[in-house]
Amino acid sequence: MRVLLISWEYPPVIEGGLGRHVRKLSESLVRDGAEVHVLTRGGGGLPAEEERHGVIVHRVREPPYPKDIDAFVGWVAAMNADMRDLGIERCERLEFDLVHSHDWLVASAAERLARRSGRPWLTTIHATEFGRHQGWVQTYPQSHIHGAERAMVRRADRVITCSRYMRSHVATVFGVPPTRITVIPNGIDPSDLEPVVDDLAGLRAKYAAPDERLVLLVGRLVYEKGFHLALDALAPVIKRRLGVRFVVAGTGTAENELKRQARSLGLAAHGSFLGWVGDDMLHSLYRVADLCIVPSIYEPFGLVALEAMASGCLCVVADTGGLREVVPDDGTVGLRFPSRDSAALGAVVGQVLMDDRARARLISEAREHVLGFDWAAVARRTREVYAELAALQAREPASS
Repeated sequence: MRVLLISWEYPPVIEGGLGRHVRKLSESLVRDGAEVHVLTRGGGGLPAEEERHGVIVHRVREPPYPKDIDAFVGWVAAMNADMRDLGIERCERLEFDLVHSHDWLVASAAERLARRSGRPWLTTIHATEFGRHQGWVQTYPQSHIHGAERAMVRRADRVITCSRYMRSHVATVFGVPPTRITVIPNGIDPSDLEPVVDDLAGLRAKYAAPDERLVLLVGRLVYEKGFHLALDALAPVIKRRLGVRFVVAGTGTAENELKRQARSLGLAAHGSFLGWVGDDMLHSLYRVADLCIVPSIYEPFGLVALEAMASGCLCVVADTGGLREVVPDDGTVGLRFPSRDSAALGAVVGQVLMDDRARARLISEAREHVLGFDWAAVARRTREVYAELAALQAREPASS
């Protein structure tokens, strides 16, 4: 089977988790016997076409995307036009069995290419604008993005989501039958999480003394990630017990507000905002932290929790969204707290930081738990969806 995957990011162009997902899925599909071509964007000296780990990558050259959201919407439209033109040329040279796109950012190009070539169109939804903004999508540009997502979901031949929560969310928000949506959880490869910092003790010493507990917060610093709740929860813990420190790894629109909040809570002297950190540093931080908090208000899946658990870092997560499917509620591999309840989070954090034996037991069980989120299994399940769509298309002429 020859598949065309379309994504606005692909290594070495990485904006977030989507690009990493598409890379691991593509490479796993290749190992599973598929011929995979990825249509994406590039520039900065990257070749227009190359093979990376068995995946054939085709790139359109695009200028850096603008930070202004109104300009960004126009930039996305131009990128899709360029992807469509390059995709048409590639489709004339190569016969694809299916088009598989990721999120609204490339939906326009994907639909045009699929319809032009007469092939099924499958889309994976990693998050929605409705979810990111808690339903506030009435004004532009949120209304534009929400409309693009709704059209994508309704027009695609099949939809994949990363969790049962997201299947229900997508079906409800966009008014489509849940039977059109297939749930395939994200995968994780523990070998990708090896720290590259040789001196982990030295790294930890930068942020905490040997007798102190180090708490890690990582992700995009935006409202829906709930970091303001974590700071509210940490304040009484730190005041009540000396020797607790924190680091925040990430950037985003809420960064300055979170820093102001930390100062007003008296936390400035007890933690560090690191800004953006690369994967190498992030994987090392997982290894030196005693606890990782994932306080999300909206979370389609919960990859940070999986990465932390695979790295031997205990997780405390909000009882919401896809996090419920990553961290079971039986308390065997991690701990949950009621979403948006900073007091409850503080109680859990304060308790677990004082119980070394319980923390060690949870960490050990979590390392086994994450092995069930395997990229090979993700690829096999995705191939099954591909086969189902191909079989449906093969039957259509006979039934017409």
